[in-house]
Amino acid sequence: MANIHPTAIVADGAQLADDIEIGPYSVIGANVVIGEGGKVHSHVVIEGNTKIGKNVEIFPFASVGTIPQDLKFEGENVGCEIGDNVNIREYVTINPGTQGGGGLTKVGNNCHLMVGAHIAHDCMIGNDVILVNHATIAGHCEIGDHAIVAGLSAVIQFARVGEHAFVGGMSGVENDVIPFGSVIGNRAHLGGLNIVGLKRRGFSRDTIHNLRHAYQMLFDAEGTLTERVDKVAVAFGEDENVMKIVDFIRKDSKKSLCTPRSNKD
Repeated sequence: MANIHPTAIVADGAQLADDIEIGPYSVIGANVVIGEGGKVHSHVVIEGNTKIGKNVEIFPFASVGTIPQDLKFEGENVGCEIGDNVNIREYVTINPGTQGGGGLTKVGNNCHLMVGAHIAHDCMIGNDVILVNHATIAGHCEIGDHAIVAGLSAVIQFARVGEHAFVGGMSGVENDVIPFGSVIGNRAHLGGLNIVGLKRRGFSRDTIHNLRHAYQMLFDAEGTLTERVDKVAVAFGEDENVMKIVDFIRKDSKKSLCTPRSNKD
């Protein structure tokens, strides 16, 4: 049975699972869909064309699906999708897409969005992503599966953070972060691979060894980056994880690549 507090406002047209829980003073818009096992605490606002999956818990004062902060937005028909098993903590804000950016903001499954995290318009957030307190993701960003963006960090618009990457606390990310990479600083630089995360997620010693070797070839050797990427592709063409880095670098992007600091920095 649904458990909707009498002070909550649910607009006609909202599609809510039969077992939904909605707390006091929350507001649910007419085009909102919330799946089974959903729990919406007090003082939450969910608006727009927002589709939320199963077993999603949203804590007080979160705002999901309200119009983007893009000044070019003119009320076009856009949306926001949240996957299954997502925790959306207090004061999190998630904006829908814009017509110029594809019209959709998407958050994958099993994500943990901590207090005050912000996901702007047209972002694509993968599965098992963690955004720590007040992590800020600007518009049009891509955050890969299992990536972690630590507290008080900001990712510039159109940037990509690869899968299993780690962004250290209070970092300003203005370039793309390779899969499995670890970056930190203002402005953020590549400090190596996310070895701790790889070990925690059960990557084998051989896989980690190959990733380390490939990293050294990419960033410690001579020649242009294109030449080094080609050499890594030849040397590790059968290693799917190394090739994820290769493919990431080769993909067209509006941003440069986040690289290690030189000895002169």
